[in-house]
Amino acid sequence: MVVRFVAGENAERPNARRFALAGIGATIVDVGVAVGLVSAGLGRLSAGGVALLIAAFVSRILHARYTLRGDQLDRWIRQPPVFATVAIIAGVVDLAVFLGLSSLAAFPAKCVAVAISAVIRGLSHRLVLFRVVRREQSTPMRRPVPDGEVRVSVVVPAYREEARIADTVARIRSELDVYAGDLEIVVVDDGSPDGTADAARRAGADQVVMQPQNHGKGAAVRAGVLAARGRTIAFTDADLAYSPHQLVAFVEAIEGGYDVAIGNRHHADTDTLVGTSAVRSFGSRVVNMATSLMLLGNYRDTQCGCKAFRADAGRIVMGAGTIDGFAFDIEVLHLVERYGLSMIELPVEVVNSDTSTVRALRDGAGVLLDILRIRRLSQQARYPQRAANALPIEAGRPMMGMSDDAELTDPHMTPEAEPDQ
Repeated sequence: MVVRFVAGENAERPNARRFALAGIGATIVDVGVAVGLVSAGLGRLSAGGVALLIAAFVSRILHARYTLRGDQLDRWIRQPPVFATVAIIAGVVDLAVFLGLSSLAAFPAKCVAVAISAVIRGLSHRLVLFRVVRREQSTPMRRPVPDGEVRVSVVVPAYREEARIADTVARIRSELDVYAGDLEIVVVDDGSPDGTADAARRAGADQVVMQPQNHGKGAAVRAGVLAARGRTIAFTDADLAYSPHQLVAFVEAIEGGYDVAIGNRHHADTDTLVGTSAVRSFGSRVVNMATSLMLLGNYRDTQCGCKAFRADAGRIVMGAGTIDGFAFDIEVLHLVERYGLSMIELPVEVVNSDTSTVRALRDGAGVLLDILRIRRLSQQARYPQRAANALPIEAGRPMMGMSDDAELTDPHMTPEAEPDQ
């Protein structure tokens, strides 16, 4: 069997208005048929069952051919068993409510039943997407080694770090001496008014990228990743809240086939050596909850300042990024999902710094506003498309679980939609 895929991100993302119109159309059919059959003398059980079957059929056609056609995150619509399971569960609830409200006329009773079942369908859809996205992200890829002059680059965004950037550079080089001679340290001075850049040069940073103005951590990390020459590119904070030696596990994950590796401070194996304040901890939880409304991977930690990328994957993600502030981590995860990249979450050892530049209330409000901005950009298809050949698959090495006669393809791309009849 030969399976063909096309890049899902090259298809238009589902438009909220079209999605709503398709849902309204199916609802009108559901309510109209049920009320009409009851008015014609048919019992509520039979009328409700017939209405649900017809509405489910109409819903699937509308979503598959109109609303969700070609979208990589909603391809479950083309999986009949999954669609049927969700439809049956929601339908049973719909019918039970419709029958239970026998004291009401058919029209208001059916409207209440439809509203409750719609919530169930929405939650079920979300849970299905969580499972699909995380399952596909967790599959490492068989890709050729990306281009790069050194094995590992470590990007350090820095603002007003003149006093400690030398120690930071020295400690990174010391704890990552396993890559001696094959390690690059890139310090990005994010418009510091002090001597951060000069101190980094004196400390032996391989590259010092200077931002003309202070734009924020996201802008600094993007500049560093795009300038880095490593085949694996990691970034970590200048205060070294995450000890540099931990990056070895991140590099191993990337070299083992993952496109992206991120730290998870809430992982069962994470150690917190110096705790953070209650306010910052609460703020982090709120941000994660808000982010879960937009992202599909259901990540437990979006803001960890320790991440790594294959060089080509990192340039794709950072080249598409727009958020300069602390919400850039959330945008990174959104783009990882959007571009169908594989990813792994790793435990980290955390030493929270008292000198962090993060201000919980001010920065937390900014993050929430940026989440809305990311969602708007996504809905308006403002992010660039990923070229289908941007991340090649290594020829002659079938991926895990793929039969020998299957065409070597990327499982994070979407099955090509059938042409309209």
